[in-house]
Amino acid sequence: MYPLRIILAAFGLIWAGCTTAADAPPLSIKGEWIQGGILRGQVAPGHEVRVNDEVIDVGPDGEFVFGLGRDEPETVTLAVIGQSLDWHKTYEVARKTYNIQRVEGVPQQTVNPSEAQRKRTQKEAEKVWLARQTQRSSLDYMQTFQWPLLGPISGVYGSQRFYNGEPRRPHYGVDIARPTGTKVVAPAAGLVTLAEPDLFYSGGTLIIDHGHRLSSTFLHLSKLHVEVGQEVEQGALLGEVGASGRATGPHLDWRMNWRDRRVDPTTLVGPMPDWQAQ
Repeated sequence: MYPLRIILAAFGLIWAGCTTAADAPPLSIKGEWIQGGILRGQVAPGHEVRVNDEVIDVGPDGEFVFGLGRDEPETVTLAVIGQSLDWHKTYEVARKTYNIQRVEGVPQQTVNPSEAQRKRTQKEAEKVWLARQTQRSSLDYMQTFQWPLLGPISGVYGSQRFYNGEPRRPHYGVDIARPTGTKVVAPAAGLVTLAEPDLFYSGGTLIIDHGHRLSSTFLHLSKLHVEVGQEVEQGALLGEVGASGRATGPHLDWRMNWRDRRVDPTTLVGPMPDWQAQ
């Protein structure tokens, strides 16, 4: 039987630094400690894992995932607690510089919606929030994620947008500009928890739960090809690019959430491949 350290290394997981060899837990973490980052790891079964005192889900073989928000503080403390272990390590979180984007020509009624539209969006927001509360023990998030489609990136995570000169909340996704009808596929396996063809802001909207409260959201779709409760495999057809909802042109807005944190999908898939050569 190989030591856990060697087994984890075989899966490409990096062994976390510890204070001393005597109190070091068998722990691995894969990912970048940066604002918006998504980190996955594994600990010896039977241990509790906490991020800044927040207990997170741990799989049967010690698998776990957590995310860092757009404005995550400069340090995060990770704790591993067992029957005879209480280990803590503080990690520095790299800062990001966010872009300012100005979008003109958006219809005024979508920039400043009416009272009826505000009531509609509130109900829709509650529906979206509920779709992200699924307590699912699946380990789909441990897959190597892929881009849901390839194309030019027209918007990035964390950027501040101004619509018709008015500031709005930061953008929490990555925008990929492709023609209406371009196929969008699942970046990893998961369960469909929301499938709405016409939300006010996001138009055709899908949410896929990857387990342990990590989810992908796909906005502005022109067509949906899956339904709530459907399990999908990586690469499965989800929908088609569109310009529905509040959009100035056809594109996919891909977002990810871990619990209440809005995280950056690109920290899982890396830079966009050369899509023109494919």
